[in-house]
Amino acid sequence: MSHPLHKFCYCPVCGSSRFKIQNGKSKRCADCGFEYFMNPSAANAAFILNDRGQLLAVRRRRSPARGTLDLPGGFCDIGETLEQGVCREVMEETGLEITSATYLFSIPNRYSYSGMTIPTLDAFFRCRVSNADEAHPMDDAGECVWLNPADIAPGDFGLESVRKAVTRFLHENGNDRT
Repeated sequence: MSHPLHKFCYCPVCGSSRFKIQNGKSKRCADCGFEYFMNPSAANAAFILNDRGQLLAVRRRRSPARGTLDLPGGFCDIGETLEQGVCREVMEETGLEITSATYLFSIPNRYSYSGMTIPTLDAFFRCRVSNADEAHPMDDAGECVWLNPADIAPGDFGLESVRKAVTRFLHENGNDRT
């Protein structure tokens, strides 16, 4: 496995090519001393249940894992809290407005994009919305799907952290499929 910063060949501060591996998660410039760490990017995902107890999933319109199921969510923006990020992402992907977001747990993940593998830390929330019947696919979502808990197959979710989260969510809510 290559270093997480293998594509970063030059120091982003001084431009030196002497930007070398410092340890398993950083590189350091031998000329100016700048050290860059590859820390995980913050991401979020929402467990949204409607009045019938069905879980909202979206079908991924883009890679990675195009065409597979996912939970509404995405990356946090600079200056945004995890809660603000999940509210924004759910609105962007489904048109739904979150009225409450309760943190559940987090799972580390590796997200492949543009030829790089980016470490992420995915935060999962149980969310309530005011307008569940108005869910419609937008942005990265190709389709919105309401799933009965008994019919959910974690393997249908394309991202590893989401598969793990769905499995855990089902188990903790008495819908264990194992």
